[in-house]
Amino acid sequence: MVIEGGLFMLTCRQATQLLSEKQDRPLLLREQSGLQLHLLACRSCRRYSKQIKTISQLSKAFKSFDG
Repeated sequence: MVIEGGLFMLTCRQATQLLSEKQDRPLLLREQSGLQLHLLACRSCRRYSKQIKTISQLSKAFKSFDG
């Protein structure tokens, strides 16, 4: 989907893929911009973003606890 200014609106599938990739690598500016635009409009993907951040934080805490 193309919106004003020639930007593409990501699908939820694309957004969740980028959120996952963001855990492993920095996103390109274009990817980050598209993702932020999608997250402004999509409550489900915002929820997924919070969940993936929580899982990442818990995983890091477990690694440090486990030694």
